[in-house]
Amino acid sequence: MNGTNGTNGTNGTNGVKSPKPIFPAEAITREYAVSLDKTDPLRALRDEFIIPSKANLASKVLAKPGLSNEPSIYFCGNSLGIQPKAVAKYMEAQLDTWAGIGVCGHFTDLEGSPMSQWQLLSEQAAASMSKIVGANPDEVAAMGTLTMNLHLLLASFYQPTETRSKILMDWKAFPSDHYAIESHIAWHGLDSKDKMVLIGPDEDTYEIPTDKILSYIDQHAHDAAVLLLPGIQYYTGQLFDIPRITRYAQERGLIVGWDLAHAYGNAEIQLHDWNVDFAVWCTYKYGNAGPGAMGGLFVNERHGKVDYSDGEDSPKFRHRLTGWYGGDRSVRFKMDNKFKPIPGAGGWVLSNPSVIDLTTLCASLSVFDKTSMKELRQKSFQLTAYLEFLLLNDSTDEDRQFQIITPSDPHARGAQLSLLLKPGLLHKVADRLQNAGIICDKREPDVVRVAPVPLYNNFSEVWQFVEVFKGGSFFMISIIHRL
Repeated sequence: MNGTNGTNGTNGTNGVKSPKPIFPAEAITREYAVSLDKTDPLRALRDEFIIPSKANLASKVLAKPGLSNEPSIYFCGNSLGIQPKAVAKYMEAQLDTWAGIGVCGHFTDLEGSPMSQWQLLSEQAAASMSKIVGANPDEVAAMGTLTMNLHLLLASFYQPTETRSKILMDWKAFPSDHYAIESHIAWHGLDSKDKMVLIGPDEDTYEIPTDKILSYIDQHAHDAAVLLLPGIQYYTGQLFDIPRITRYAQERGLIVGWDLAHAYGNAEIQLHDWNVDFAVWCTYKYGNAGPGAMGGLFVNERHGKVDYSDGEDSPKFRHRLTGWYGGDRSVRFKMDNKFKPIPGAGGWVLSNPSVIDLTTLCASLSVFDKTSMKELRQKSFQLTAYLEFLLLNDSTDEDRQFQIITPSDPHARGAQLSLLLKPGLLHKVADRLQNAGIICDKREPDVVRVAPVPLYNNFSEVWQFVEVFKGGSFFMISIIHRL
């Protein structure tokens, strides 16, 4: 891509991080944004999605997607990704399979279908997801939802002892994570006020320095059992240093888990190589698998081993809440109530997974299979930097009526920039964006979260967003009053 001195968001072969993109003076023009789109090697992926039209967004009547109408600018993939065109094709194949052969769909591979037999469909999804999170296929399971999966893995990995019983977590964890941890502490008859340790930023800041996280680990190296953090913090958009934090905590005896809800499909993750103990994620944000879509989990291969040294009828494996579909297929239908878990993450599966949910998940994964997280991250690295550049270009900190609370280091963030507005502006800004056909996420009391997704967003949309966002009369009046 032209006009910058670095477009790669990954480490090079020598472990040197790519520099932050630098944009020339003419980058403030629409023509420059269009030039970036023309040279974008991933531009064809946009055609894999149905982008909501402005007309449909303004309507209250259920209607077919207005493909011929002017598309909206959809910067809300951090909340819900848009629909891949493949979903209709995959869903039609699934419905035809069900209608055509009924129960035989569990065991029959049909020529012409984009999906495997139902009994193996979760493994098809896991194989594709494993490439997104940097894992071996047998370390990943497609199942349940994020919070359900977190509960299941905490049941396995939070085993408090008399000396180690605390859980270290993010100060502003997503409520589901907070509730899950509270409930597991209470399950063991402990008090969450004593056993939950919240790690937050310093006063008047939003970013949590890695060194501060490491200092908390040191403080609780002898009384903490688990460290659970988000890969990317949902409110600020901060991407944590997963490999460094994981290694440091494990060296001090902690089990380390990550909630990848905002990192899955957004950041380059290497769960296996980073030796993470466990992780969970949803697939409806950057994963584009649909509202409430099936989630995924990762269990490091060392925790998923099954030991038969005491005989075939006495397998030894890590404690878990077990279910029928976590049992090895070779003996599953013997119905003898002798649980022999599938080695790896599959051994945590509980029930026959919903094929409808797996269908939309596999459809979304078919788009990811056409690229790589390295390529997506390269584009995102520049796309978000361009957004930041345009937002900060023509004003000073004193004049601006917003503050970017996402880290300025492009290696410490994903696609999202969180814009903290001056008090009283949130609803005015949100209404202006909505009326212009721009979909973003707002978080009370004063934050707009803007997420240009590399799969389907482009540089021209970033330019248009900034024109609308900064062109509001409430911003201009505020600046004039300060002069």
